[in-house]
Amino acid sequence: MASMFSPSPPPLCLPISRPKRFSPSPSIRCCEDMLGRSRGTQVNASTNGSLANFPEKASVINPSVVLPPRPRRIILVRHGQSEGNLDETVYTRVPDPKIRLTEKGRTEAEECGQRIRKMIEGDGVDDWKVYFYVSPYQRTLETLRGLGKAFDPSRIVGVREEPRLREQDFGNFQDREKMRLEKAYRVLYGRFFYRFPNGESAADVYDRITGFRETLRADIDIGRFQPPGQRNPNMNLIIVSHGLTLRVFLMRWYKWTVEQFEGLTNFTNGGMIVMQTGAGGRYSLLVHQSAEELRKFGLTDAMLTDQEWQITARPGELNYDCSTSGPAFFTHF
Repeated sequence: MASMFSPSPPPLCLPISRPKRFSPSPSIRCCEDMLGRSRGTQVNASTNGSLANFPEKASVINPSVVLPPRPRRIILVRHGQSEGNLDETVYTRVPDPKIRLTEKGRTEAEECGQRIRKMIEGDGVDDWKVYFYVSPYQRTLETLRGLGKAFDPSRIVGVREEPRLREQDFGNFQDREKMRLEKAYRVLYGRFFYRFPNGESAADVYDRITGFRETLRADIDIGRFQPPGQRNPNMNLIIVSHGLTLRVFLMRWYKWTVEQFEGLTNFTNGGMIVMQTGAGGRYSLLVHQSAEELRKFGLTDAMLTDQEWQITARPGELNYDCSTSGPAFFTHF
């Protein structure tokens, strides 16, 4: 289980004059959208109406459309052991974003990088690459540098610091005794909805992760990781973040319920979980992890059944035969 799972300018005043006729930018014609794509006034029935505007649906609506290849994997990595993981009193005197890794944490990060490289090299391809998204907290940035030691610079396509991947906000400098009480209250109230005073709930994290997920999907759909003229199918995305944030990311991606989220365990420090494309092109946790590993992480039988479907399903398809809705919402049938 070591490889798994924790001041505005003053208003501009202009003299009153005859309004000027708007002239569109010469680089964008009136019949095109901001990406230069044609805005047809008539909708061809074969495009399924407005669905044609969604890149992730294009290959389902029109099989002749060739989208950029999806990254082979999305690898979620929790930061290595931090000073706060070792000694909770650190939170009372050091701002959470500035807490650093311990020596053990730096070793965990480097070892995780080696595991990731070995996994990718197991594909037996020569053109593989990696791209990183990272939380701006000090401990995740240090984890990123540890991971990076495993990769030749030619393998690293890029890095993006992403504030929406930050840790759940527990307030500013934390009072140790009050925090113990707050965490006890969280158990009584519910791990997902309990909001820490001057901080966040997991539900608040869900909202910002939703925005990040849409950014990530757009990056994937337009092939942002591909240099001009290249269509490399052997790209691997690595997201370096925090335990709860990564669990919320998985919840949002796979549309798990609140009850299912609350059944998940945390990643270990320096641990990872891999979302890998199956035969149909969607990301499934069962391509890399075993069912037993995922059960230990907290997945139920219904969630595992959905992960089985994800292995062969195509992007844009919906799973009508399997539900991850947890206990039945309706009790009259």
